Order: sequence, then structure tokens, then C-alpha cells
Amino acid sequence: MEFLTSLLPKIQHLGALGYWIVLLISLAESLPFIGLIIPGAILAGLFGFFSAQGYLDIGNLILFSAIGAILGDNISYYLGTRGTKLFRQENKILKLSHLESGERFFKKHGNKSIFLGRFIGPLRPIIPFVAGLFRMDRKAFLFWNIISGVLWAISFLLLGYFFGGALNAIGIWSSRVGLFVLAVVISVIIIRILVKYAPPFFAFLKSISLSIKEAFILNPDIKNFIVKHPILSNFVRNRLNKERFSGLSLTLLGVAFVYVLVLFFGIIENIITSDVIVAADTRVANLLAAFRDVELIRIFTWITLLGKWQIIISSAIVLSAILWLWRKRLYLLPFWVTIVGSELFNSLGKLAFHRARPGVAFYAEDTFSFPSGHATISVAFYGFLAYILFRQIKKWKYKINALFFGIVIILAIGLSRLYLGVHFLSDVWGGYLLGALWLLIGISISEWLRRRKPSPSFTPAQQAKVFASILILAEIIFYVNFALRYNPPVVRQETTNVFVVANVLREFSDKNIPRFTETLIGDTQEPLSFIVIAENDQKIFGAMRKAGWYRADTATFASVAKLAKSAILNKNYPTAPMTPSFWNAKVHDFGFEKPTETQSVRERHHARFWRTPFEMQNGRRVYIGTASEDVGLKWFITHMIKPDIDTERELLFSDLENTGFILNFAKKKFVEPTLGKNFSGDQFFTDGEVYIINLK
Repeated sequence: MEFLTSLLPKIQHLGALGYWIVLLISLAESLPFIGLIIPGAILAGLFGFFSAQGYLDIGNLILFSAIGAILGDNISYYLGTRGTKLFRQENKILKLSHLESGERFFKKHGNKSIFLGRFIGPLRPIIPFVAGLFRMDRKAFLFWNIISGVLWAISFLLLGYFFGGALNAIGIWSSRVGLFVLAVVISVIIIRILVKYAPPFFAFLKSISLSIKEAFILNPDIKNFIVKHPILSNFVRNRLNKERFSGLSLTLLGVAFVYVLVLFFGIIENIITSDVIVAADTRVANLLAAFRDVELIRIFTWITLLGKWQIIISSAIVLSAILWLWRKRLYLLPFWVTIVGSELFNSLGKLAFHRARPGVAFYAEDTFSFPSGHATISVAFYGFLAYILFRQIKKWKYKINALFFGIVIILAIGLSRLYLGVHFLSDVWGGYLLGALWLLIGISISEWLRRRKPSPSFTPAQQAKVFASILILAEIIFYVNFALRYNPPVVRQETTNVFVVANVLREFSDKNIPRFTETLIGDTQEPLSFIVIAENDQKIFGAMRKAGWYRADTATFASVAKLAKSAILNKNYPTAPMTPSFWNAKVHDFGFEKPTETQSVRERHHARFWRTPFEMQNGRRVYIGTASEDVGLKWFITHMIKPDIDTERELLFSDLENTGFILNFAKKKFVEPTLGKNFSGDQFFTDGEVYIINLK
């Protein structure tokens, strides 16, 4: 890392020459003469890293790299048309074996070998040569050459670009949320691998485990231990017995149950004792509320109805009828135990904790918040349905798909509760854990019944299949009709209590009001740099508009997509939505931005403002705000800020002063001089002063 850091000033002095160097590297790596010793992919990634530090434009790098790769392959193709005289086995670089490898690869994959070969090490400079040698159609070669060249440039440069930003992101994503997201990603990858490689993989594991078991049992020390401790040995042997339910099955289910139970009591303890968890819950709720969109509300309302008691009960009855018809009646008792038990304990939990719903709920609910009933029943019902399918389906591929389908529905229902604002994050997590407890109980009962009385194989008659299809269709119609008619009472957000004050700064001290903005988990960020006193929101909007600042769009699918497009194409978007920032657990109420000289969405001046609960004695409202400058993109997700936030404070004040809208102002010491980092790891420094501005 120190080596890379030492290179940065030298790269900065290269200027436009850096793009031509990338072009030459990409071209040279595609040539059969020297491409085998040029680590073009590594060097491309390195330049992507430099781009992430703000020294080179990533778009221009991709363009120059793609052109170099395409030209290099064309030269290699031309050389291939001239024969194979340059390749000899005794050569150190142009070995005949390399040519033979490329020939085999080309024959196997045909035209698409041009595309595939681009991403495979030593074959990269050989495949175009072989294509020329075999007189591949020129137009087909050019098509695959351009496609692969562009994708190669994008892949390796963006990999380096992401790495350049990700070095500072490791600490940020090491929170519970980051670990959860990482776990979901890893789970999806594992599921995809299991679908394809599960049977041979598990056969291999079984073989290895049997070998280990045999070696373990034959070990003389183990034999002596068994003889000396017969009671303990018998206990362990019985716990690992696969033939009886009270053996390995009950052991695994018991361990899982205890683990989930500990997690459940852990989240209860956090809610009761931890202000950090409660504050994080509030911030997540406020954050999702800021991203609400009419279409997404409609979509998530339909999803959340999959956990509504009317839909669950009707679906449970339909499933029970199908199980009865198909003579899978052993599942009925554990299934209903799971459903009834989870609902009963969920109701008891709500009565025990009396936790109020989030203040940003989209519609009203008449029960308490913890734990989430939808999350609980989603794990209980859809989890047991996935278990039944897993047990009944023969092919491993479809077993995994059934599990994946159940997990997706469960996660979607939980997300819908968060997006609609009717539950906190810890409510949903607690509901998942409670549902998992009863799901494990239901599965345990089911496995015990299966061992006691194995169900004979049975193929449903055609008439039973038709009747099951009718039942499923009727349930779908009921769900659609219920969703179309569902119209819950929308919650009107209550007006925040207003406190009349005489001195704003004194209120920050007396009432311990936060002087810094916050991250999602409550860590402090930049201090406030503005306290604005205005008659209403419109007065601030008018002053900022006259000062040349644009009001930022709210974050919707359309605005975020437009922002992404503008960032990729390096275009201007003067009203682009902003990354949310928190103060006192609230997302900023409105934001403003001003383009820089580059006229690009990647670089812009930012100002965020929050409404406070304070009102002056003359009835004018108090707002607080911050200012910063974006100087580039980070991970193509958020922006990097310029460390000197005081300069941005002075720029915004100067712009406002020039409008003539300022009645009077004062500049006061607000916090101690601060050197810190924001949520994405960008450093900032400030003298800690704040402007108190009275607008006309």
C-alpha cells in the first residue's frame, strides 16, 4: 500500500500521457510476441486504482484501454495470417506448445473463443493469432474482438477502481448490517454452487468423513478413552446415531434451537438495555422513509400481504387439504403446531414489550411493534412449506430451488415491513428468530413422526392433482382480490412539538442537542456549520435559488437511475439526489447543490438542511445545515468529499450574502477544531465555527 501511495504523485504528473500508456499496455498484451510477458490485466487494474484516487478519469481509461486491446488483437490476427514460422518449441517466449494450446481452445469453442480467450491468461495473445492462422471470418472476428475488448477493459479497470475505494471501506462494512449483507451474498453463491455440484461434492465429503471416522475409532488413545469412560462414550454414540430420531437428528435440531433461542434473547436484551440499537432502528426507519416511492409502496404492500393473517390462514387451509388428498398427513400436526405456536408466542411478545410502532409508518397498525408478526409467520409458514418441498422433491437441484424460493419470500416480507415503516429493524429480526424457533419445533415433530411411522411412497391420482390445482388457483384469486381491495388507513405524520426559544446556541447546550451529523449507526460526522432562522421552508428555497443553488431531487428509481447514468457518462445533473445524512436520528429534510466548473455530477457543492423543533419568540423557525464539496466518485455508489469543509461553508455563506436575503448574521464558536471522517471514510477538518443567519 505504501508503494502505491508513493506512486500517486508521479501518476498525477503524467496527465493525458497516462491514458496513452494504458492504451500501449493493452495493445502490447494482445501481441503474440510480447503479450505473454506483459501483465496487462494487473497493470490495467493498477491504473483503475489510481483513478479511484482522483488522478485519472475512469471513463477515459476504459476508452483508451479498450481501443488498445482491440488494436492489439487485430495486429495479432494479421500476424496469424502470415503463418507459424515464428513459433518453435525451443523458443523461450513463442513456444510451439502455446500455439497448440490456442489451436485446441479455438477448435473447441469456435468463434466465441475470441471472447473467452480474452479473459484467460496465456491464451489472450495466442487466440487472435490462431484465428488469423485458421482464416476466421474477418467480420465475425471483429465483432467478438470489439465486444471482448470493451468488456475486458471495463472489468479490470473497474476492479482496480473498486479496490482503490474499498481499502477505506473495510472498516465501514464490518458492522452487523455489512456482515448480514455479506452473509446473504455468500449464501446466494453457495446455493448456486450447490445446485450444480452438490451430489459429487457431498459424495466426496461422505467418503472423507468415513475415512476420518475409521481412523478416529482405530486410534489407540481413543480406544483407551472409550474403555475408561463408558457412560460418556455411550452418550456421545447415542447423540450421533443416525438411525434413531433421538440421535443425530434431535442433536442437530436441539443445537440449532438453543442457538436461535440465545439470539432471540440477545435481541430482547438489546432492545431493553441498548440505546444504540434503538437509535439505529430509528435511523433505518427514517432512511427508508426518505426513499419512499408511490410505485414501490404499491409493490411492497402486495408483498407484505403474503404475511397477512387472512392470506396465511387461507393458504394454510389449502396446503392442509392438498397434504390430506396426497396422503402426506404426517406433516399436518407439525405444520399446525408451527403456525399456531408462532402466532401465540408472537402475541405474547407484543403484550410483554408494548413497543410503539415507528413514527414514520405509512399506514396504521393496531398492535404493538415487537416482534414483527409478519416476519414470525413468514418463517413459520413459508419455512415449513420449503421444508415439505425439500423432503418430497427427489432432484437435488429442485430441493435447493425450493429452499431458495422460501428464503426469498421470507426476506421480501421482512423488507416490506421495513419499507412501509410499520416495524423497526430489530422487530423484524426478532420475528425471524421467533418464527425460526417454532419452525425447528415443527420440523423436529415431523422428523420424529417420520421415524416412528414411515410414510409409504404414493403418487397422487390425476383427479387429486386437478383438485389441488383448483385449490391453488382459488387461493391465488383470493390473494389478488384481497390485495386489490386492501386499503389500510394512511398515517398522517404528526407535527413535531415546537419549543419557543430566545437563544439558539444556549438550547444546544442546555438540552444536549447534537452538534454533529451522524452515520447510520450513530457515529459522529461533520459538525453543523449553519443555523438559519427563517419564516418557513419557502424562504430558504427562495434564498438558495437566488444564490445559484439547485434543490436536490428526492431519491426515486427514476432520479437514482438518472444519477447513475450521469455519473457513468460524466455529465451534469444539477438537481441530482443526495446521499442521506443524519442529524438527531433524522434524515436531512432537503438539500441543495451547485455545479462546479467541471459541470459534472461527479463533482458538485452540497448543502443539507434539517428542520429543528425550535421556534424563535417572533414565530420564525430554526433550521440547521452542513456544506461540503464532492470531488469524485467512490465505488460508483457515493461521492468523496473535499477535506476542507470550512471552504464550502464560506462559499455558501458568500453566495447567500450576495443575494441580499440576509437580515443579519453572526459567526460563533460551536465545537472544538475537529479532524474526523464521514460515513464513507473520507477525512475532513474544520475550525468548528458556525454561521447564525437571519433571513429576511
